[in-house]
Amino acid sequence: MPEGPSILIMREDAAKFRGKTVREVSGNSSLDLGRMQGRRVIAVRSWGKHFLIAFSGFSLRAHLLMFGSYTIDERKDRPPRVSLRFDNGELNLYSCSLRYLEGDLDDHYDWRADVLSDAWDPKLARRKLKAMPQAWVTDALLDQDVFAGVGNIIKNEVLFRIGVHPLSQVGALPPRKLGQMIKEARQYSFDFLEWKRAFVLRKHWLVHTRRQCPQCGGPITKAYLGKTNRRTFFCPTCQVRYE
Repeated sequence: MPEGPSILIMREDAAKFRGKTVREVSGNSSLDLGRMQGRRVIAVRSWGKHFLIAFSGFSLRAHLLMFGSYTIDERKDRPPRVSLRFDNGELNLYSCSLRYLEGDLDDHYDWRADVLSDAWDPKLARRKLKAMPQAWVTDALLDQDVFAGVGNIIKNEVLFRIGVHPLSQVGALPPRKLGQMIKEARQYSFDFLEWKRAFVLRKHWLVHTRRQCPQCGGPITKAYLGKTNRRTFFCPTCQVRYE
């Protein structure tokens, strides 16, 4: 599943369509795609894992799910979910979920929850986490209401960075560790963004898909944990379980 940094790059790639008019629209979505025909793009935005194209009065929200992708000015060998043609190019989205959001995007999103947003509010994240003391940190980090944009890779790497076992309970974390988790969720997201732009992301993974711990040399544990049963990599020696 594309994580927040990848969606931000997508937003940057599609920024050239801001202010442009949709000349032609097609796709295999059941959504009324014709609604965008002849409409001018007011803004291209993102929130967490959501890619957003704003028009006057409504916006198109795209979620790339597990295997979604996009192309600009070229097409893949399969039908797109939606294809938008402009005077200056074409945007195609594949294997994604599409939805219209009515009205202003500010009425739908709290930008303070997006870890890559200038409006990110770590104090708000802390308050939300304190309201879920029984939650495992592996679930808390993937909660988009708290950390919009954080996905499984970021989750695994953040927990290793701060030395916390994924099945630690949020309420059992020492205040300093809780602060570290909040800080690193944002910091690693920006590191992810930098490495993704440079095409070197995988080289920097410390535990995700790895077999040996870079700190103690012991074996990395792979397990499917949390309410969502997501693939998790961690070092049982270096990461402390708080409960």
